Amino acid sequence: MTVRDSENDLRKRVRAGERDAFAELYDQYAGPVHRHALWLTGDWTTAEDIMSETFLAAWRARERLHPDEGSLRPWLLGIATHKAENTRRGLRRRLAFLARQRQPPVVADFAPEVAGRIDDARRLHAVQASLDRLKRHEREVLTLCVWSGLDYQQTAEALGVPVGTVRSRLSRARAKLARFADEAAAQERAEERAEKRAENWEPRAARGEMTGEAALAALPVREETA
Repeated sequence: MTVRDSENDLRKRVRAGERDAFAELYDQYAGPVHRHALWLTGDWTTAEDIMSETFLAAWRARERLHPDEGSLRPWLLGIATHKAENTRRGLRRRLAFLARQRQPPVVADFAPEVAGRIDDARRLHAVQASLDRLKRHEREVLTLCVWSGLDYQQTAEALGVPVGTVRSRLSRARAKLARFADEAAAQERAEERAEKRAENWEPRAARGEMTGEAALAALPVREETA
């Protein structure tokens, strides 16, 4: 049996409501769905919720699957993309509400397991800061193509848009994200030079070097286009 035949077989079994097939689907794609949700939201707990909601929605919509369209990955990531956007809208509403309330005192969390996530959290924050400057459609295409590894056709299937639209949105997203990274890097170098001048010490700048959060945010795109 070819890979395509195997994928269509799983698709047909899921469509028929076989619970074993759905368990197999979960085992195969829970990781990619969670990672995609994490890139879109920047939060582990939210990504886990989106992953759960995605598979629940997939189970409910299983009968609408076409039996012969290959991998179910674009379908699942498309559901996750819409769930993540709904979550972002809900979060914006909650933040707007909380901004109008009296702020409770901040209690530091000293749980040992938090320490191991500090660096990852910084990286996610850097990426999210740049992604949030993109338009929603650009952000969705970028995460599906670059970080989730879908090709143009699969991304078009996930989002329900033409392949040409995927290409143009991805091109704009790459250009913008690279520009944001360059701007952030220039700002960071300017701040470093100001600090050094205040200390009466000016080191030689490394030409063409990009450091800090800007580099972290731009890294996936620059690797993709290399």
